[in-house]
Amino acid sequence: MPMTPPFPLPDSLQPLVAHHRQQWLQAVEQAGLVPRLAELDERFDRSLDQVLAGSDFVAEQLRRDPEMAWRLEAAEGLLWRPLRQGELNERLCAELAEVATEDDLLKVLRRFRNRHQVRLIWRDLTRQAATMETTRELSDLADTSIEQAYQWHYRQAADSIGMPVGEDTGSPQHMVILGMGKLGAQELNLSSDIDLIFAYPEAGETQGGRRSLSNQEFFIRIGQRVIKALDAVTVDGFVFRVDMRLRPYGDSGALVFSFDALEQYYQSQGRDWERYAMIKARVVAGDQAAGAELQAMLKPFVYRRYLDFAAIEALRSLKLMIQREVQRKGLQDNVKLGSGGIREIEFIGQAFQLIHGGRDRSLQQRPILSVLDMLANNGYLPDVAVDELKGAYLFLRDTEHALQALDDRQTQMLPIDSQSQARVGWIMGFAGWAEFYAALEQQRLRVAHHFAHVIADPDEEDDEPTLPYERWQPLWDGTLDAEQATEQLAEAGFADAPAAWKLVNDLLHSGRVKAMQRLGRDRLDVFMPRLLAMAGEHEHPDLALERVLPLVEAVARRSAYLLLLTENPGALRELLVLCAASPWIADQIARFPVVLDELLNAGRLYRPPEPQELADELRQQLLRIPEDDLEQQMEALRYFKRAHVLRVAASEIAGSLPLMKVSDYLTWIAEAILQQVLQLAWREMVQRHGRPQRVDGSRCELDFIIVGYGKVGGIELGHGSDLDLVFIHDGDTSAETDGERAIDGGRFFTRLGQRIIHILNANTTSGALYEVDMRLRPSGDSGLLVTSLQAFARYQREEAWTWEHQALVRARVLSGCPRLAKGFEALRGEVLGRERDGTALATEVRSMREKMRVNLANKKTDGGRAASAWDAEHNFSLKHDAGGIVDIEFMVQYAVLAWSCRHPELLRYTDNIRILDGLRDAGLIAASDVQQLQEAYKAYRAAAHRLALQKQPGSVSGDQLHDYRQGVIRIWQQILPDRS
Repeated sequence: MPMTPPFPLPDSLQPLVAHHRQQWLQAVEQAGLVPRLAELDERFDRSLDQVLAGSDFVAEQLRRDPEMAWRLEAAEGLLWRPLRQGELNERLCAELAEVATEDDLLKVLRRFRNRHQVRLIWRDLTRQAATMETTRELSDLADTSIEQAYQWHYRQAADSIGMPVGEDTGSPQHMVILGMGKLGAQELNLSSDIDLIFAYPEAGETQGGRRSLSNQEFFIRIGQRVIKALDAVTVDGFVFRVDMRLRPYGDSGALVFSFDALEQYYQSQGRDWERYAMIKARVVAGDQAAGAELQAMLKPFVYRRYLDFAAIEALRSLKLMIQREVQRKGLQDNVKLGSGGIREIEFIGQAFQLIHGGRDRSLQQRPILSVLDMLANNGYLPDVAVDELKGAYLFLRDTEHALQALDDRQTQMLPIDSQSQARVGWIMGFAGWAEFYAALEQQRLRVAHHFAHVIADPDEEDDEPTLPYERWQPLWDGTLDAEQATEQLAEAGFADAPAAWKLVNDLLHSGRVKAMQRLGRDRLDVFMPRLLAMAGEHEHPDLALERVLPLVEAVARRSAYLLLLTENPGALRELLVLCAASPWIADQIARFPVVLDELLNAGRLYRPPEPQELADELRQQLLRIPEDDLEQQMEALRYFKRAHVLRVAASEIAGSLPLMKVSDYLTWIAEAILQQVLQLAWREMVQRHGRPQRVDGSRCELDFIIVGYGKVGGIELGHGSDLDLVFIHDGDTSAETDGERAIDGGRFFTRLGQRIIHILNANTTSGALYEVDMRLRPSGDSGLLVTSLQAFARYQREEAWTWEHQALVRARVLSGCPRLAKGFEALRGEVLGRERDGTALATEVRSMREKMRVNLANKKTDGGRAASAWDAEHNFSLKHDAGGIVDIEFMVQYAVLAWSCRHPELLRYTDNIRILDGLRDAGLIAASDVQQLQEAYKAYRAAAHRLALQKQPGSVSGDQLHDYRQGVIRIWQQILPDRS
């Protein structure tokens, strides 16, 4: 049902509408169609005045071809329904079926276009079609027209000239036609140009003609004829205006390029604005399969794998050019190019796409509304901002359509004559022009505000006439001599100004800086004064500068990171804080600068997500990557780990995460990664070899678990911890898989384990995920990499040493099959809960502990006891010395092995703190002793975490934790007294 405007037709427009209606009725009478007027739906007459008020083009088309009304309305009701997918193409193909000459082709294309242009304007002005439905159908009309014009001319040329054939493949060649801009995004307006790029897959020559032509010559002729078929103005008008200036070298370049030539051009000469344009590129006609290959080739040009803040610079420059053009041509009232216009909304979306799209594939989309949704969903922009931008975009596009519907003219300028103003205001649903213009201004102000926030130069936000970093420029560019530079650094608060100057001067004259290209050096010259100014404001300027400069040197050849920090002063400030606090963090960022992205949002940086959020975030990231792109999946896993570990370390330094939570988060990160690594490895193995078989003959459904021992099993991971893992399956090792490349189950599960280790251990450009230790599997290094649950049970029951049962105390399933996990838990409970000889057990535990002290402790002391004099003179190894972490762990493990047969509740948890709670609750260890052990354990681990963040070995001064140590030794002598 057509939507009636909320206000009656203004008096000023009634003569115009009456004139258009009279002109059409006269044409109907002259064509002898008056008797058929009754065939028209009453909706036609009810909405006719509304459409005539909004479009002289529709009035002219109805006058020139009065029968059009019946073809559009009475025959199939095309004015009242959207077309189904592919219907436009079917209709045009039917009309072109008998076309034999080029003149007839041009006539059919134009009349088809005019008829459907009337239909689209009618549905748009009467609000039967949503804004984006109109733009999509306009884009479909363009796609159909281009495709059919191309196919018609290709057939004609192939018959007369010969078939183009690739010299490498020997296959017939077809052109690929890329639609750029609004056509590529399926966002055409009512009078858009169409921006095209023509390409063909490979060089070669035509075959079957009187003489051969190169493929390029052949496709240039096709391209010229397609352009004429669409663009040439005849008595019937045109189909679409064609713009080819986005091709390489613009008007001076060849009309058609081979894929190789395009790839070479964009890799070596592609400019920033061409990346911006290529975001929306889509194959609109020709060889779709080859077009997909071409777009895959060009994607690395568009989307960088790193954070690309150079895009902001490029968009800023492009916007300045447009602003100058707006001023020069007086286009302030242009709803596309003026302030707060359509272009600024597109710039906002494409800025985030270019910066983040290489890593966040959800942003690799063409339609701007979909991009804006992703910006809200993924936290790049607040929901409120996105809602305002989307509302403004639809309002501006409706305004654009109202302007262009008037006379099928390519304009985005607001009218200046009163009649046109009245028409636009009424069509947009307002009582008059003044009310419409006020609403338009409100929308444009909102857009301009958000645009300024995203695109603005950070320097423009400082009201100081002389920015604080400008005074540091002479020191960096060499204007100051050493004495002057040292004096300036000392005045700024650097405690060791000569050392600070040496660091800066060494960087300035380093080989990496000298080898920088011009663009990178320019960025460094802009960045360094900012760094020096901000370091001078830090509480420990010497330390901050010393630890950040290695990062600067490390990224010298990847200057996009310098640009990120220049563009985001807040991120630079966070970088200085974190690096000054921890050399470990400084080293991690210098080695993996990709995590600088995390510094952009301080609120997010200091708030690590909960376990389920972690798992969901990683799963969503991997879903955006093609299943067969293992390299990109591995990079995503590594970035996920580095980013979240940085957030944990930052929170630990800030004091917002207590010790126990730090270990929890580090363990949750590992678990989320292992879950996805197992899924990736399993999917790859099944695709390659098919599914293995269970013993009962059914097919396996991921009958595999990853068991964590040690710190990951005990939920006690620290910074830089490796993973102690055991792999267990529940398949038939002798039965073959059901794939084409079948292998026996034993080899399948072994290769699955190897694949998991490879994904975790492989050193990519982003380093390794985790170091993996598999020595706790049955029989250690000499045992099978992957064990069946039955074999694992047999080993634990019959062959395992006491120390292996000690290790089992801290073992738990990290990921994999829930059914198999329950089987493992039952087996663990059975093995640990068996009755043991207490004396023999204590002897074995003490013996193993003594061996570790001999090999790993700082100094063996008499009977494991340490005196205060010894404490004062020696360092204390938090882990291995008497009274340290391992002593506490061994006591807990001994207690579980000795007493869980009578107290099975001790088997519920795998972490030492909660097991100690259980020992206290069962009355097996005095509450005061449990408290002392727990406090000592937490103190040791907190110290170990601090040392790790400072990149120091795990030892402290012997007298630093003296009381804790003495307390642990005392309790050891109670539980596991020395017998010597």
